[in-house]
Amino acid sequence: MTTVRIPGAPSEDSSGAPGGAAAAGEEPGSAHPPLAGLPTQAPVLPLLGAVAFPDMLIPLNVGQPRSVALIQDVLSGDRVLALIAGRNPEIETPGPQELYSVGVAGVVARMMRIPDGTLRVLIQTGQRIRTSSYVQTDPYLVASIEEAPDVVAESTELDALMRSVQQTFNAIVEDVPYLPQELQIMVANVDDPSALANLIGGALRLKLEEKQELLEEADVTRRLRRLSEILAREREVVALGSQIQSQVQSELDKGQREFILRQQLKAIQAELGEVDEAGAEAGELRQQLAELALPELVRTAADRELQRLQRLQPAMAEYGVVRSYLEWIASLPWDTRTADNLDLAHARAVLDEDHYDIEQIKDRILEFLAVRSLTAGERAPSGLPGQVLCFVGPPGVGKTSLGRSIARALGRSFQRLSVGGVRDEAEIRGHRRTYVGALPGSIIRAMRDAGSANPLIIIDEIDKMGADFRGDPSSAMLEVLDPEQNREFRDHYLDLPFDLSEVMFLTTANALDTIPGALLDRMEVIQLPGYTDTEKLEIARRYLGPRQTERNGLTPARIAFSDTGLKAIVTDYTREAGVRQLEREIGSVCRKVARRVAEGSASRKVTVTEPRVHELLGPARFHHETRRRTRRPGVATGLAWTPVGGEVLFVEATAMPGSGGLMITGQLGEVMRESAQAALSYIRSSASSLIPELAPDWFAVHDIHIHVPAGATPKDGPSAGITIATALVSLLRDRPVRADVAMTGEITLTGQVLPIGGLKEKALAAQRGGVRTVIAPAENEPDIREVEELVHSGMQFRFVTTIDEVLELALGRRNHVRPAAEHARALAASPVNPRKP
Repeated sequence: MTTVRIPGAPSEDSSGAPGGAAAAGEEPGSAHPPLAGLPTQAPVLPLLGAVAFPDMLIPLNVGQPRSVALIQDVLSGDRVLALIAGRNPEIETPGPQELYSVGVAGVVARMMRIPDGTLRVLIQTGQRIRTSSYVQTDPYLVASIEEAPDVVAESTELDALMRSVQQTFNAIVEDVPYLPQELQIMVANVDDPSALANLIGGALRLKLEEKQELLEEADVTRRLRRLSEILAREREVVALGSQIQSQVQSELDKGQREFILRQQLKAIQAELGEVDEAGAEAGELRQQLAELALPELVRTAADRELQRLQRLQPAMAEYGVVRSYLEWIASLPWDTRTADNLDLAHARAVLDEDHYDIEQIKDRILEFLAVRSLTAGERAPSGLPGQVLCFVGPPGVGKTSLGRSIARALGRSFQRLSVGGVRDEAEIRGHRRTYVGALPGSIIRAMRDAGSANPLIIIDEIDKMGADFRGDPSSAMLEVLDPEQNREFRDHYLDLPFDLSEVMFLTTANALDTIPGALLDRMEVIQLPGYTDTEKLEIARRYLGPRQTERNGLTPARIAFSDTGLKAIVTDYTREAGVRQLEREIGSVCRKVARRVAEGSASRKVTVTEPRVHELLGPARFHHETRRRTRRPGVATGLAWTPVGGEVLFVEATAMPGSGGLMITGQLGEVMRESAQAALSYIRSSASSLIPELAPDWFAVHDIHIHVPAGATPKDGPSAGITIATALVSLLRDRPVRADVAMTGEITLTGQVLPIGGLKEKALAAQRGGVRTVIAPAENEPDIREVEELVHSGMQFRFVTTIDEVLELALGRRNHVRPAAEHARALAASPVNPRKP
């Protein structure tokens, strides 16, 4: 019988169970020969977690008292014992029911006592045995045993199975570290199929159940077939493990290589006296971020990005992206604020110093300061409580400069954003970091430039934002300007919440109709109408004149502006609602005087009077043309509102032989065309009372043409209704409209006059046009307080409820006037005489 030594030393735990089946030492049979005969009874040594196969040398550590007693009794006898595996390795002292019925017989070849009281024995295994019954359980187990011989049927399949098992096992040995290379030689030299199965089954680390299954199988062919299946599975597991190990090792090698190269690079830089740029930048950013009182979420994100930065090389593209991101976080005022100056007297002085009049705006700012001063110590939301101010008015009235003055009065940082023409949402929210060259939006950039968490930001031209395929910036503005949402404003670039609730937002616009309703609802609208001539004169005297004098290198000792000179500039060289053109003209006067001073031709102080203005600026550019334009019947003076201020417009009407048609020209909008149609319908329905002398069929045989000059300028709105009606009645009565009268109001089919908007702007336009009387709807009479200064300057306002009152004021009392010669000839040429006989 062949005896095989297995390298390694399986050990027994405290219960005496072997930890493996390995042998080392003498040649087989050197201590005791294999069992020549088998006793009918033998002591049973339980094996915990291990299975012994025939023809093996097994070293064991025996420590349990009953196992020690068993070994001592066996050594004093024939040295034969039975090695049987326990079913459950967790049971330290298994009984007959916890042991398998098939095991191996063995002879104790050697024994050595250990100082701790345990024994170390070497057992030579022999035949397979089967237990039939147990005759003793104390102090150790003794069982009746019988040999369980192998069944070997020589066949071609058996030879093929042996070769397959040998080849597969040799392949496994190459990749399994716990199997020594000598096993390949041993397996190759085994010719006995039973010994081959025992050798391989004992060498592999298999499950207890699988090893016991191989031991119990008496048919060697079936045993080798089962062993072949197990080896095939183990080969796949070993191959997969080798692949995983290779991948892990590759990653480790790569990481180690990078680490070594980085260390070498640092050593080279230190040797050359160079600075570790990446480490220095990361350290500087870490220090900057540590000094900031960042919110917890922002701190977590910054630390995460700092760790990424330290792992990247400066030459990598991602390094610049991460560094820029951290620099933006470090540059923002997360917890830096300026203290509001709540001194009402100081604020009033600053506002009066920078701006003339606009009492409504000044009162609103002072109200805000009063509320803040009463709630001092409480962290109330900054900005006007619950609102964003929107200054609406024509260009040049000081909307933007007013925002700067408010910031100065409050002691806050000031930032200006212009959103006119912005069509990309990313301009407000920024671009995501995945894009090349991504940056935060204009709001975050303004906060960085302001350097405080509570600046004053004015958003200019908010009515001129657009929308296209890139998004709707006005929708992004909803979150920015809503006090309930902007506490956690998220810019696409930062992707972190930033608190905008302490920012005081102001917006400016020329018109409200282009602002989306949802956005307009978040703002408190304050109108800034145009200036009267008196206000312009005062602004020029207080602000524009001194400013242009200084900018052009002059002093009050060199130039002075008289009131008549400034008034001449206002009336003869400008026609605007604001004062921008006025300042440009004053600057032009200063430049011409500066040239004379530089040339030495102005030795004395130059006083700018009205004649000097005409001398320096040339002929007057604007004239009052109302009297000339309304000299003939059929022309009426109207007033219109535009985003740049009020305008004077003339409505002309004429008649010609035809078939009762109406022609409307002058690039009029749909609403204005409907107003013209309504005015004509009212006149036709009331012709017998309005123009008694008109022939009944006159409208049937004449065409009427209504034209509003300045055809290149689009016009629309209902407020020209009474102007169109007055022009038509003037034509039909052949009586010119009063040259000093202008009018505005919507007309109905019953002759009622409905209210309009923009009365002050229209009244200012009338003043610029030389009009002395303005006819307006009676429902607009409460608006007279907005134009009190015009009333005091001599302008008259006539408030009416019906078109009859308009006609009486514009044309005088009705009486028959003979047509002019030209008009009479044109009418005489028509097929039907319009007049009654």
